[in-house]
Amino acid sequence: MATLTIRNVDDVTKRLLRIRAAQHGVSMEEEVRRILRQELSRAGSSQFPFGQHLLSRFAESTSKEFALPARQVPRTPPSWDEPI
Repeated sequence: MATLTIRNVDDVTKRLLRIRAAQHGVSMEEEVRRILRQELSRAGSSQFPFGQHLLSRFAESTSKEFALPARQVPRTPPSWDEPI
């Protein structure tokens, strides 16, 4: 198991975490583990890949006339091992 230290947590956040942990009958440390587990599992179950998520998020902000430039094949990098 890994150990994680979180610094600079403001007093209000710490107090709210302590209250939430008490409501669930667990330690603050366990409550943080639960929150992380819940949020990360929710993020992992996203319907779209990240690019699709961004596209749907900003679709209304873009112009319909906007066209992506054509992709080009990248050039071959120079070989520094061959003599000149």
